[in-house]
Amino acid sequence: MKIIPLSLENKKYIKQCEMLLVDNFKDFSNIEIARRVIISSIDESKINIIAVNEDDRVLGWICGIEQYNANIWEIQPIVVDKQYQRKNIGKFLVCEFEKLVALRKGRTIILGVEDVNNETTLGGKDIYPNIFKQLENIKNLNNNPYEFYLKLGFKIVGVIPDSSGFGKPDILMAKRVANRVLQKSM
Repeated sequence: MKIIPLSLENKKYIKQCEMLLVDNFKDFSNIEIARRVIISSIDESKINIIAVNEDDRVLGWICGIEQYNANIWEIQPIVVDKQYQRKNIGKFLVCEFEKLVALRKGRTIILGVEDVNNETTLGGKDIYPNIFKQLENIKNLNNNPYEFYLKLGFKIVGVIPDSSGFGKPDILMAKRVANRVLQKSM
């Protein structure tokens, strides 16, 4: 497997990324919406990389945008082919993304993990009463990806209640990267 930048010249890879979005996210109900998102993500100001196997198949894609004068980079989105999930593809993408953020002098990576299907103890209810207590006692009930990010060193830094409708919060996560990555490369 290799990690390479996604560019406009890679039409075959763009088509495969479109299918990844359509197959993995309800928000991308058709190929045209997915294509627009991917094409608009290919920009020098963004970090945009794919994992490709020896058969030239895209296994995963990650894109990030700079925030707060490039001190913060937000992952938007990350997606791995369903056949290749739980095989470290996502981990490799996030780790490479982290290196690229550090090279651009970014300090922190942020992301949001939705709970739209009651996959955590935050889902399906009003968490406004005692938000911090709810967040402190969060449990994963049905494979919500927030635990994947915890394993990679991310921390839960907040929650946006009802971000996708009542009882459908967005779990906010962050990880400091600059000091650790840059110190290793020196």
